[in-house]
Amino acid sequence: MDEVKVVVAHSERATLRVGDVFLKVDTDQARIDVEVEAMALVPVPTPEVLWRKPPVLAIAAVPGTALGRLGAPSTAPSTAPSTASPAAWAAAGAAIRQLHEAPLPPWPGRRRRGPDELAAELNGECELLVTNGILPADLVTRNRQIAEAALRPWTPVFTHGDLQIDHVFVDGGEVTGIIDWSEAGRGDALFDLATVTLGHEEHLGDLVAGYGSDVDLDVIRAWWSLRSLLGVRWLVEHGFDPFAPGCEVDVLRSRM
Repeated sequence: MDEVKVVVAHSERATLRVGDVFLKVDTDQARIDVEVEAMALVPVPTPEVLWRKPPVLAIAAVPGTALGRLGAPSTAPSTAPSTASPAAWAAAGAAIRQLHEAPLPPWPGRRRRGPDELAAELNGECELLVTNGILPADLVTRNRQIAEAALRPWTPVFTHGDLQIDHVFVDGGEVTGIIDWSEAGRGDALFDLATVTLGHEEHLGDLVAGYGSDVDLDVIRAWWSLRSLLGVRWLVEHGFDPFAPGCEVDVLRSRM
């Protein structure tokens, strides 16, 4: 009998793995609706939807291994080891470009915010990080300055919205699947590129080589700071550790 493995679990949702089947439990049906519809629309490999019975969505595992994981070099041993070769990163870049060139989805996206809304949220979050003693003021101030470059107008594209490194699966130099589409919608292309390279700056060149030109690296670095600043407190409050080596706080420290 296959054992049940908890992939991720917090107060908003949980994902379990039983053999080659993933069970996603989410009481927010809008989030599941987006995930199912996005996977049907995008021109990149995605998991097969096996069945759906709210609040549970069952999807098949994708072949290959994760590109890497946040907090560890992509060449490090893990439960899903990956060589994360330059070819794999370039293939990921090419797949992301395909996504970004697809027709816009008919929905705007969950929690989509423009530059002004992001700036207001970032200012409030930075204040909380300092007043609550979560991060030192100089670290927050420096990264807030860097994040400013991401707060500019952008042309919306079809974005994944949560393109973490362990959401991209590869086999050699081929992308075999991209998972977890619940945050998909219209957004900034460079946000996706920043999310997948968060904590793995050494592979940014390989990713961009596959993605193509017209990429502003300073904006990607700004998104690293912005995403990390906005994420630290949420992660702490939901039982995750952004202070682990290579994770969000280390990303912020690397900007100093």
